[in-house]
Amino acid sequence: MQRAAALVRRGCGPRTPSSWGRSQSSAAAEASAVLKVRPERSRRERILTLESMNPQVKAVEYAVRGPIVLKAGEIELELQRGIKKPFTEVIRANIGDAQAMGQQPITFLRQVMALCTYPNLLDSPSFPEDAKKRARRILQACGGNSLGEAPTCQAPRREMNECSQAAPASSGGSCMRMGSYSASQGVNCIREDVAAYITRRDGGVPADPDNIYLTTGASDGISTILKILVSGGGKSRTGVMIPIPQYPLYSAVISELDAIQVNYYLDEENCWALNVNELRRAVQEAKDHCDPKVLCIINPGNPTGQVQSRKCIEDVIHFAWEEKLFLLADEVYQDNVYSPDCRFHSFKKVLYEMGPEYSSNVELASFHSTSKGYMGECGYRGGYMEVINLHPEIKGQLVKLLSVRLCPPVSGQAAMDIVVNPPVAGEESFEQFSREKESVLGNLAKKAKLTEDLFNQVPGIHCNPLQGAMYAFPRIFIPAKAVEAAQAHQMAPDMFYCMKLLEETGICVVPGSGFGQREGTYHFRMTILPPVEKLKTVLQKVKDFHINFLEKYA
Repeated sequence: MQRAAALVRRGCGPRTPSSWGRSQSSAAAEASAVLKVRPERSRRERILTLESMNPQVKAVEYAVRGPIVLKAGEIELELQRGIKKPFTEVIRANIGDAQAMGQQPITFLRQVMALCTYPNLLDSPSFPEDAKKRARRILQACGGNSLGEAPTCQAPRREMNECSQAAPASSGGSCMRMGSYSASQGVNCIREDVAAYITRRDGGVPADPDNIYLTTGASDGISTILKILVSGGGKSRTGVMIPIPQYPLYSAVISELDAIQVNYYLDEENCWALNVNELRRAVQEAKDHCDPKVLCIINPGNPTGQVQSRKCIEDVIHFAWEEKLFLLADEVYQDNVYSPDCRFHSFKKVLYEMGPEYSSNVELASFHSTSKGYMGECGYRGGYMEVINLHPEIKGQLVKLLSVRLCPPVSGQAAMDIVVNPPVAGEESFEQFSREKESVLGNLAKKAKLTEDLFNQVPGIHCNPLQGAMYAFPRIFIPAKAVEAAQAHQMAPDMFYCMKLLEETGICVVPGSGFGQREGTYHFRMTILPPVEKLKTVLQKVKDFHINFLEKYA
């Protein structure tokens, strides 16, 4: 190979154009002859291929960011290149990302986060004292008194120097260092604030900070708990009961862990209610091929938006106690209740009020997040889980598992602290905070009713009341000819529908098949987060598209 390269390099000195061409041609021919004499090395095979990769990972599907979203990204690039479409923008109604849809952040939360990230702002008169108070408390509990990069403070503040983890003397008196890891379970004072919040929320039912685990969003907590719960093989493999329709995180984690998915169906004809008789059917059928050990509940529901009654929660807890099931309560939408006839009841509160037979025995993990509610702070990836009645030895195993990922983002932990420790009456920021919170939730309630009403005016679409959460999950009629066309494109019928909707209107929604649905029914999930006027435009476009779709495939 070196000889061939040398041959090609010959004659690199100054030459006339004609002599240069002849020289290069001759050298190249000679080099080619040398290479032909030498046998070619066979290309080394890839170690990682679709055939050799972890089959459980390959089985994972996550519809919320699946093929329809990839297509939306392609269309956005085409629009940027000036390619003409029947629309001027892609509206991503596929995911519950409030601020991406135009929701303004809560001022107080961002003020405290700014102070924690850049503590020199604690001297600024532009920030209210209640925000500074919370920031100081969080900073004092963090190693180095800083969430992230901060310049050296030449005049350490008295409050910060009180911290037992203040910077050592060798740092020149600095009270701030680069961002530090926290304890794997989370910053202690933030876990204390979470416990106090749960106690207030549940009317005095006690919460122990030692049962609180701060997480990277609720998803991290859910997947961590499931990792510990899944075991066995064959008919003894752990079965995980999930609602259908479900949030695809659950089916994705179940696939990744090679656990057994056990479906129970919500009652669409009864506003997506959870029926305990359906739970009994599902668990009895599952016992033939697995060991049902976990029952997952999403309340308020995603994608279905139902809010469970207290009686329903009592029935579910009794069923879990009876069948010896570990309960997972996904309660990230607990602030998002819109129907005047509904109220959020936490599983923890109801469990304790059912008496010690239940409260001392039923194992329960419940989850919350900064991403939903009125906050919409998806990017901070803040969350917590409270796990009660866990065996002491298992608790040690859980902390060990959490320690492998070191700790959740400390900025996300701080954001979670502000969610559970907001301004209270009498504090400087209380009125503005209350006004902003009520505005967000009030607008969501209006948009929930608007979406329900407008969808139900369209022939071939039926939408149950949106009692809570952030989504509509309407049932759509798809004609037989459209089903045949979808099969010809090797697509599920509702995927075909949603793809056509995207291509013709620029509206990106998620097909119901990505969440699960009863055989022969079709749905899509659409967020209600866009501003009211844009939401009206979206709903009108969906109406027009649907009517044309029915006519085309009649």
